[in-house]
Amino acid sequence: MKHQFDAIGFDADDTLWFSEESFRKYENEFVELVTPYAPEGVNVKAALTATERANIGAYGYGVKSFGLSSIEAAISVTNGTVPTSVVQQILRGVRDHLTEPVRLFESVGEVLQMVSGNHRVILITKGDLVHQSRKVETSGLAHHFDSVEIVLEKDPHSYARVLKSLDIDPTRFCMVGNSLKSDILPILELGGFGIYVPYEIQWELDHAEHPPPPESRFVELPNLHAVAGWLATNVE
Repeated sequence: MKHQFDAIGFDADDTLWFSEESFRKYENEFVELVTPYAPEGVNVKAALTATERANIGAYGYGVKSFGLSSIEAAISVTNGTVPTSVVQQILRGVRDHLTEPVRLFESVGEVLQMVSGNHRVILITKGDLVHQSRKVETSGLAHHFDSVEIVLEKDPHSYARVLKSLDIDPTRFCMVGNSLKSDILPILELGGFGIYVPYEIQWELDHAEHPPPPESRFVELPNLHAVAGWLATNVE
C-alpha cells in the first residue's frame, strides 16, 4: 500500500497546542491598563492591532513582537502620558506569557504517533526562535518529528526553501494547520495539499478566505483525530 504523501507538515500554535487564547488574555489586559490614560473615544484595541500590523516587517511574529508593539501603542495612544507602572505591568505580562507552560490539544501525541507510522512528520512553525524552540522542547512532542523548522514567515518562498532542504517534493507534501493564510494557501500555491483544522479564536491579522471551489488539494476537518483517519485512508 503506497500512501499519497511522503511527508506531513504540522503547524504548532493552535494546531498542536493552545496559543491565541493567551494572546487574547494579554491583549485584554493591555486594553484595561491603557484605556484610562487614552483620550476619550480612542479605540485602544484597534490602535494595538494597527501597531502590530505596521511592525510585522521589523519584529516578526510572537510574544516578543506583541510586547514591543504593546509598549509602542501604549505610548502612542496616550500621547506619552502612560505611567511607567503601566509599562512595567505590560512587561511583566510579556514575561509571564513567554514562560507559561505549553498546553496541548487533546490526544495530540497519539495522533502524531499514528501519522508518523506511515509518513515523515515535519513541524513547521513561525515566530521567535527562542520561544518556539522552548515550546517544542517542553511540549513532550519533539520525538515525533523528523525535523523542526522555525521560520520568520510562512509564505510560498519559505515553504519551498524548507521542502527543498528536506528533499521533499511539494506535490507529495501535505500541511496541517489552523491558518488558511499561513498553513494552507502557500502550500496550495506550491502544488501541495492542505488540511485545514480551524480553531475558534483567530488573530485578526491572520485572516484569509477559503480557496475557491473546486479545490481538490484542500480539505477542512474538525479535529486532529479526523486528520489521522483521513491520512490513513489516502492511498494511491
